[in-house]
Amino acid sequence: QVYLVESGGGLVQAGGSLRLSCAANGRTFSTLTMAWFRQVPGKDREFVAALSNEQGDTAYADSVKARFTLSRESADNKLVYLQMNSLGPEDTAVYYCAAMPGPGWSRLPDHYGFWGRGTQVNVSS
Repeated sequence: QVYLVESGGGLVQAGGSLRLSCAANGRTFSTLTMAWFRQVPGKDREFVAALSNEQGDTAYADSVKARFTLSRESADNKLVYLQMNSLGPEDTAVYYCAAMPGPGWSRLPDHYGFWGRGTQVNVSS
């Protein structure tokens, strides 16, 4: 079992920034892919970004590309950060950290077996 703990959500004005963190504990894998999804009430969980394999390759949803940056503390991907800049009201959601054994990554939430509890991000206009 991999336990994920998110932190860093909150309220910010449009145009502002927030940094989310996700720490993975518990079972270890030789490679661990970490990802962020977000969800608003009444809608499906939406892919935001993923970070995979030993080289730290990243992938982003078109809606956040060039505004969000996913990075890691170390090569084992057990602590990752999602830096979110130029936030807008459309970014308001609960943000979830997810993990799956690597290599590779996926945009589909069903491919991730481990999830955090989520952290709320609210962006006021």
